[in-house]
Amino acid sequence: MGLMIRPTVRKLPDGGKFWEHEYEHFYLKAYVPKTDIDGTVLNYGFKAPLLLVFEETKRTEEEAIAFAEESGLAKIASSYDSSVLFVYPTCEGGWDNADVSLYQELIANTRIDPRYEDGIVEYYDFPNKQFRGYYIRGAIYRADIYSYGKSADYCARNLLKTIQGEYLWGPGEITPIMISMEGLTEAPVVERKDIAVISVGNTDEINKAFESCKHLLVKDVADYQADFKSFVWKYKMWCGKVEIEPDFDEIGMVAEPGEGYFAYYNKDTFENGPAPLVIGFHGGGDSALFLTYVSGWWEVCHKHGFLFVAIENHQNVTPTKAIEIIEKLKKRYNIDEKRIYATGFSMGSAKTWDMFQEYPDVFAAVAPQSALFPVRNNPFGKSLGDPGMNTSVSVPIFYAGGVKSPLPELPFQADESLERIKYAASVNKLKVNFNVDFSDKENWEDKIYGIPGDRVEQFKDPSTGGVLTVNYYDSEDGVCRTAFGSVDNQVHECREHTCEVAWNFISTFTK
Repeated sequence: MGLMIRPTVRKLPDGGKFWEHEYEHFYLKAYVPKTDIDGTVLNYGFKAPLLLVFEETKRTEEEAIAFAEESGLAKIASSYDSSVLFVYPTCEGGWDNADVSLYQELIANTRIDPRYEDGIVEYYDFPNKQFRGYYIRGAIYRADIYSYGKSADYCARNLLKTIQGEYLWGPGEITPIMISMEGLTEAPVVERKDIAVISVGNTDEINKAFESCKHLLVKDVADYQADFKSFVWKYKMWCGKVEIEPDFDEIGMVAEPGEGYFAYYNKDTFENGPAPLVIGFHGGGDSALFLTYVSGWWEVCHKHGFLFVAIENHQNVTPTKAIEIIEKLKKRYNIDEKRIYATGFSMGSAKTWDMFQEYPDVFAAVAPQSALFPVRNNPFGKSLGDPGMNTSVSVPIFYAGGVKSPLPELPFQADESLERIKYAASVNKLKVNFNVDFSDKENWEDKIYGIPGDRVEQFKDPSTGGVLTVNYYDSEDGVCRTAFGSVDNQVHECREHTCEVAWNFISTFTK
């Protein structure tokens, strides 16, 4: 739905930015406070709150900026390279006559994407090679609404329930995760008990209506920064389900930024000597934080005690530069050089395959996921026949993709995917011969990979009920270095369950 003409952005004397636009159902003023974060180096978008101020009366630009600064919302936004967004209805009568379509349109015009500047996303539909427009930048699963008087009454009438609209990848649930309501004049009807609520300066009668809320903070006076730190930051509405972010200090973990990466490890990881390193590459439309949290690699790292490092904007990082980052990491952390691994999702899978192709001597094993890019005329790295393309050095590999994915992730989905698997089988010198043709897939012995493994194992994901089926193939020397998997109910995604199964396989190998 985005705008085809980029809004005019005004640079403020202190380095902040301001822009505004009139949409069909709402006016928007966007204040982008000055920040020290360079989003091209580290993208905090996945963790950044979508700070929505539903104005009771329409403010001027100066009044909006002053409120953002005085309330502390600007400092919150600055710490995440985010914006403070001021919203007011376009309909006659303002909030009294606004309905849920205002919120639905707001979310439909908001995207989280690595291509952004001035709080504006420049969105390209990568699979279809089309420019889709300019969007408000923000993580819609972290929609935090601050409302007052009539706008609070609007929230109480319209937003304390399940709301459908345009989610991250298409139609889905867009229910806000947190609503602060100050000065309500009518008692709310709470349909969704799991939405986090801050009740500010409301009567006992109104607060009684909030008692059924699972996540409730009652205040006489708002303290925006303190309330965010103690309450708001931890919640996100992920695919219609409330998730609570971990407090790393409480669980004994460290999360720290580096030069183009985020690193995660347990506080005691290096106490017993060098630790394994897993380098992670994110998907094309997301970020290092997205890979870390959505795939659950931080949890696998926490459970198994290795160093996980997610590389940011790896599309701009060549395989050679990725190796240079590893060399810098060796100087910063006590890394076991014989146990360095790589993993990645989607376009990050392509980068992981690049590691297999170009630097087989560096990695003990690799675990690309959910993308089998062409091995010939490869647009992202080396191709068969190119100088330096690995054709003989075996590298242990765990690969898995989704059976229901609309993209080519598995051999039965595309001939080029089958060729990629044949390439890996040849390099790892498998006993079996992948002499199957894509045109004959109806007669394949294994309907996904063509050739069944020497052993087959299934792992049920307790969180989704999905089943990961893994074919294990022995090499000519009798060692099993190759595991090819598929998840029966998975589309284009990456799940913690599969990541942990992958780790359990690749971690058995050392250089």
